[in-house]
Amino acid sequence: MHSLPRLTQAAAPLTREVSVVNEFGETETLSIPGERALTVYVDKRELVTLMTLGARPELLVLGYLLNQRLIDHVSAVESITVDWEVGAAAVRTHAGVADIEARTARRVVTTGCGQGSVFGDLMAELDRLRLPDAAITQAQLYAIVNTMRLQDSTYKSSGSVHGCALFRGEHMAFFVEDVGRHNAVDTIAGWMGLQGEPMASAPDKVFYTTGRLTSEMVIKAAQMGVPVVISRSGITEMGLQVARHVGLCAIGRATNRRFVCYSAPERLRLQPELAGPRLRTPADSLASV
Repeated sequence: MHSLPRLTQAAAPLTREVSVVNEFGETETLSIPGERALTVYVDKRELVTLMTLGARPELLVLGYLLNQRLIDHVSAVESITVDWEVGAAAVRTHAGVADIEARTARRVVTTGCGQGSVFGDLMAELDRLRLPDAAITQAQLYAIVNTMRLQDSTYKSSGSVHGCALFRGEHMAFFVEDVGRHNAVDTIAGWMGLQGEPMASAPDKVFYTTGRLTSEMVIKAAQMGVPVVISRSGITEMGLQVARHVGLCAIGRATNRRFVCYSAPERLRLQPELAGPRLRTPADSLASV
């Protein structure tokens, strides 16, 4: 059995300060998030270029390989070396990636920010996925949303990034931001891979994202064995189709105490008394006349 891969620690600066002119014609200084290209080479073969913030590039590359099903386990990788001077990540495997040319021949450009890409058929392995028998309470949902609201983040200082987090129950296990939500979920997959079987098999995993729930995001969450996904945004038609197919509980528009459950409502233990008073809308007022 191979040991865990050797990883560099090449985190890049997340923000930089720039001078801007505001609506009053005044010059001020603002922070903006970094964005840099990282070209991934697997055993000296160029695979893909990822546009990334650069917060945890080694975990991003590792999670990308896992979510693309190019490797089955992190132990397949001997090392990942990131060098920002040349904008490259060199992956060395123990035994190579079987049929890598055929498996990466078909590329689908996704709706991810910065244009994510996936290899092969998006739906190919859905029928094999089995999510754990787990649920979330409404109280836990509110606790997760509040934790994310209070989380220190690059988004609060400079905007223009997506944040993703992995929870166990209502307790945050890992948080990361990137310019694309697909990169953030891949980084979490890489982190999970390094934690080993206890985290991989934990039934109470909950994934949170600030971005919309596309088919790519739902598939990746399901591949990671996550039965509940929460988004501050909404869901796409194909994202909903996939979530219902695999029995994943997709919760969207989760802000403060408001949310909607798109799929697998049996995984959500409702506590309506926690929602507070229902807000009246103009339509409600007209209906009562």
